[in-house]
Amino acid sequence: MEDFDYQKAIAALEEIAEKVEDPSAGLEDIDRYVKQSEELISKCRAYLRTVREKADTSFEK
Repeated sequence: MEDFDYQKAIAALEEIAEKVEDPSAGLEDIDRYVKQSEELISKCRAYLRTVREKADTSFEK
């Protein structure tokens, strides 16, 4: 998770949202965007869990 850039992932999700909202986006494109966003969201959640666990551990000391 060290290489994960949360800010870049959020920016990518925002870009995907814009592409999905584009009326010219085809169903195949939307399907690909949904899969990409699911992967990014999963990575964001894992990152946030890790950060929260580290913070909780820091406060316990």
